[in-house]
Amino acid sequence: MEKYSITSEEIDVSAVINSVIHPEAGAVNTFIGTVREFTKGKQTVSLQYEAYASMAEKQLKRIGDEISEKWPGVKTSIVHRIGKLAISDIAVVIAVASPHRAESYEASRYAIERIKQIVPIWKKEYWVNGEEWIGDQLENKAYPDGKPEEGSK
Repeated sequence: MEKYSITSEEIDVSAVINSVIHPEAGAVNTFIGTVREFTKGKQTVSLQYEAYASMAEKQLKRIGDEISEKWPGVKTSIVHRIGKLAISDIAVVIAVASPHRAESYEASRYAIERIKQIVPIWKKEYWVNGEEWIGDQLENKAYPDGKPEEGSK
């Protein structure tokens, strides 16, 4: 398993965790992001994630490198799923192993926030009464054509 990857397959949570465990780690923090049923009062039926996979994987690795710089001794793995996902499906898994628990919590939180900021992944939400390409993960840029315009993130 690649430590920083985009996949259309179900994510093997145990494999992500095992990829970061090391003898110096006293804490392993795992963040699992799932598809929720209600968002901003709308009932969601499913989501569809899309990405520029090679660029997204480079950005996931960049996040891992930033974490290693900020928290020495911390090992990180991030896997994000693309394609159509049903309610409760796992969309992202972040595993962080560190010598102490505080760093694992901080690095995990840092990772998910950075993913939303810099990784070229976007989604379409399917609701009971409609659907819409939401755009970037911060939801401040709409992608009505289903992907970012050329030259934008």
